[in-house]
Amino acid sequence: MKEPKKIDGSTEEKIKEAARTVFYRKGFAATRTRDIAEEADINLALLNYYFRSKAKLFEIIMLETLSGFIKNMIVVLDDEGTTLNKKVEEIASRYIDLIIKEPEIPTFIVTEIRNNPNLLLDKLPIRQVLASSVFFKQHKAAVENGEISEPNPLHFLMNVMGLVIFPFIAKPLLMGGTGINDSEFTALMTERKKLIPIWIKSMMKGE
Repeated sequence: MKEPKKIDGSTEEKIKEAARTVFYRKGFAATRTRDIAEEADINLALLNYYFRSKAKLFEIIMLETLSGFIKNMIVVLDDEGTTLNKKVEEIASRYIDLIIKEPEIPTFIVTEIRNNPNLLLDKLPIRQVLASSVFFKQHKAAVENGEISEPNPLHFLMNVMGLVIFPFIAKPLLMGGTGINDSEFTALMTERKKLIPIWIKSMMKGE
């Protein structure tokens, strides 16, 4: 009986890395398996041997990207050793650094979540983790103590993430409309790591 071929982990990772690059740049619909094979510098038959369909490969990349993006936040929100203000600083710093390094991630995530909103909720226990996080407990205590006026913690999170992510999504418009270059945009975003916690504190403080 013929033995099955062994899976080469290095080749598998090479394909996934190529798929990540192409999916980030073009999205699911516009990507062909041939595009991924060319990016990985392998033949199409080898790609099909490791990953039977574009949809399956995309699901793997999407979940890895989303889980990394979300889990990074959960680590911060569930840290018992940091205050709410420190959590804002950590989120702003971590995500701005991440997106400067991987600028295609925000648009990729926004586009694909809109196309398939149940994928993340079905695969990752986001509701349960966030609802029981240290952040939610700290926010509730801050509201009860009059330190924060807005009782809904989702506004807090949306404000933080909006201030971090939206400029990256709007980057082409911001750069085209103002004439700034890539290095100047990066400098602006780096400056926001200090400014966002100040703005959030001002927006959310009690009466």
